[in-house]
Formats: sequence, C-alpha cells, structure tokens
Amino acid sequence: MLREILGNPHLGYDPVGLVDDDPTNHGLQIMGCCVLGSTGAIPRLAREHDVERLLIAMPSASGQIIRRISELAFEAELETFTLPGVTALLAGNVSVTRMRAIRVEDLLRREPVDIDRQQVDALLRGRRVLVTGGGGSIGGELCRQVALCQPASLIILGHGENSVYQIAGELRNAHPDLPLSLVIGDIRDAHRLDQVFAIHRPEIVLHAAAHKHVPLMEANMPDAVTNNVLGTRNLVEQALAHDVPRLVMISTDKAVNPTSVMGVTKRVAELIVQDAARRSGRAFCAVRFGNVLGSRGSVVPLFEEQIAAGGPVTVTDPEVRRYFMTIPEAVQLVLQTAAFGQGGEIFVLDMGEPIRMIDMAEDMIALAGLRPHEDIQIDFIGLRPGEKLFEELSIHDEGHVPSPHQKIFALRSERAHGDGHSKELHEQVAKLIAAAQSGDLDGLQSLLHNLVPEYREPEAQGPAVEPLEREPDRQGGPHGRHAQRILAGDGSTRGL
Repeated sequence: MLREILGNPHLGYDPVGLVDDDPTNHGLQIMGCCVLGSTGAIPRLAREHDVERLLIAMPSASGQIIRRISELAFEAELETFTLPGVTALLAGNVSVTRMRAIRVEDLLRREPVDIDRQQVDALLRGRRVLVTGGGGSIGGELCRQVALCQPASLIILGHGENSVYQIAGELRNAHPDLPLSLVIGDIRDAHRLDQVFAIHRPEIVLHAAAHKHVPLMEANMPDAVTNNVLGTRNLVEQALAHDVPRLVMISTDKAVNPTSVMGVTKRVAELIVQDAARRSGRAFCAVRFGNVLGSRGSVVPLFEEQIAAGGPVTVTDPEVRRYFMTIPEAVQLVLQTAAFGQGGEIFVLDMGEPIRMIDMAEDMIALAGLRPHEDIQIDFIGLRPGEKLFEELSIHDEGHVPSPHQKIFALRSERAHGDGHSKELHEQVAKLIAAAQSGDLDGLQSLLHNLVPEYREPEAQGPAVEPLEREPDRQGGPHGRHAQRILAGDGSTRGL
C-alpha cells in the first residue's frame, strides 16, 4: 500500500507514518516512512502530525480489531477507510483503489476461512460450468469466482434478463477471453433445460436459482413449490440424463426444522439431490448456510433504505438472531465443497455465533453517523409468518461425518434411503408439484408435512413488542459510549 501511494502522487496521499501493534517494529523506516507506534497511539499521533485520514490495511483482521481501531479513529476525528476482508480480495490485488468506507460486514468479520484454492482451481479449470440463478447475488458471485479459475466455458442461466446482462458485462470486462454463454430460461421448464444441457454439455452444475424470501413465499406457496422443488427436480433429472458428474445445490439453514414454506421447499430440494446421488453414485450434494450480507432481499439493504428515509428501522423481535456470512465467503464454501463432495452430503460451514438483529440495526444506524434510539428509532414489529427466533444448522437425525476442511461439516441423514424410499419420494414430490400447479393449498400443506415430518406451520404471531430498555454499556451506539461516527470519503457522515 505504501509503495503504491509513494509511486502515484496523483492519489493525493502524503504518508505521515505507520502504526503496528508489534513493538519490535516500532522505529523502523519503511521506504522513508516511520513506524510511529501502536494502534493505541492513533489519537495522539493524529494530533501531533495533523493527520486527516486513516487507512486500515488489514484485510485479515477480525471484526473486533476493526471495531477497536475505528473507535480510536473516531476519537481522533479521522476519515477512516479499510480494505475489504481477505475473502473479498480473491484475486490478490491489494490496492489503494480497493479502499472503502467501513461497512457492517467489517464489524462482523470473522477469522477468514482458508480454502484449498489449488483444489478448486483444478476442479474448474478447463471444464464447462453451468450456474443457475447466475444473475442473483450468490449466483453472480459464483460466476465471478468460477471465472478466476479459467473454465472451458461458463454458462449463466437466469430467468431475469437484466441481471444476466449485468453480470455478463462485468465478466466480459474482467475476463475478455472467457467463453461465456448466456441463457434466459426458467428451471421449471424441463424441455428448455434439456435444450440447454444438450447444447452446452455442462460438466459441473452450481444450482443457485430459488425463491428465498420467507414472508413472500408464505403468501405464494404454489410458486415456491414449483420453483424450489419442481425446478430442482428438473435440473437434477437433466443432469442425470446428460451424464453430469457433479452438482452442488445452494440450500439454507431455514431448511432445518422448517417453519416456513421457503424452508420446507428447500428441504424437499435437498432430499431430491440426496436421492439422485444415491441412485446414480454421482457427486451431487447441497451446501447449507445462513443469511449473506448484502444479498437481494436481505436485511442489510432493507435497513439501509429505512435509515436513508429517516427511520424507523424495523426489527421483528429483540431476541431474534441470525447466522451471517459475506457473499464471497459463502461462495468459497460452495466451490470448496464442489471440489471434495462425494455425493449425498449436506455441507455446513462453521458460521460462528449468531448475530442479534437489534445489534446489527444499531451498528448500521451508527455507521450512518446517527444515534440509535435517538436520531433513528428502532421499532419491534413481531415475527412475520414463517420466521423463527433462532435458526439451526442440522436436524436431529443428521449425523456429522468427517470433512477434508476443518471449518466445513458434512451431514448425512440417518433416514432410510432404499429403493422403496426413493420410489415413495418420487411419488410424493410428483403429487406435491401437481397440487402446486392446481393451486390446492390444503393438499400442499399435507404433502409437505408427509415429505418433511419436522415441518411445522408458523403459529399466529402476536402483536409487535415494545422496545426493550438497552443495557447501559450499549447506550449511544452499538460499540459502547465512545463509538459514534467517522467520515466517509464522499464527505457524508458515517457512524461507527
């Protein structure tokens, strides 16, 4: 970073010094720039040297460290920028141009998950890869990371033409030599899928296409079934018919003991993939993870919109908790499991501790330079249909089996998987799809319960609860009394 700043005067930086918490580095001269002290000295050094901006060049630092340094920067009234987390720097191009204002994902940053990039590269290089839902948040990131591995071709299948067009333009700019095929199609159309597989002959299928919005799917059960279940069945059957050796389906923690239509349809999709793996012996598997920061329809864009509108920010319940990861981290998990999946597994990432949504709301309000509960109110509106207070990662009859990666768990169901079970599953799924296509809502509920006995329909939700009185050490912001705001480079006030 320092070399780039010194070699490019047009960037407008005049380096004052470096700080490092390793005392053996203090006093060192690096390209004429001195290591002036530890990070704890930031406020004093800022005053002594008339510093205006702090650059945090620590992509592997934990969220706790970023919080602490940012609080010191606030105390010193410094503009503060950071590099993205190491999982977002996949191409290894650390640069001043990658610097940006601190975001909520920086404050939630976990220890980076190391994956075997060589193993992933060996899997994808020179192979034809199909990504369904390629224009979405997860699908688009899958395309970006697959493109880095120089596949023989990348086939992007999506239902929305604009989103497919956008990701294609981005990839063509970044990888002009990448053979790219754009397919507008619906995974519910088996005939269209047959054409796609026959023409493009994919060797690896990454299945990200799905309906994912929990309350919306409660009100649109037939479409949830046809997209998540019929679409997955079609894709799996075409992959089998066209001799595709490897398929990975993106699943969700909401498939565990589901209380929502979205969750239970994704659980049925998991069963379809597992059954296909058992019947064929091929490496078909699923990857189950929690919410991803910044994905379409997720809570982060919603909170941003509510804050921009002056509030209130709406949280369902004071105690609601969710697992979170960044989009790049989730996609790295998918590609790693694609590399070592043998067939029939459901893979789960060690996702750390779940995050309280009230804490995230307060973080984001403070990152906007405002005071939670004063400048922006937080309203508790009650759990919506299909939502739970806590998400789970495995079902009681799923046993852990070893995984080649210490941060990835493999789950195998203890349920019977004989030919009789396979036939029954196919019959039940066929009835479920028929009920969805005919609009038989009562039949849908009954069939979903038969397929997924642990599924329980959401209970009637009570009225919104009143805001709880915050703990004393949380008043004034999510990181304590002293963490209030920093300045973004665009001149707007951003809170910390």
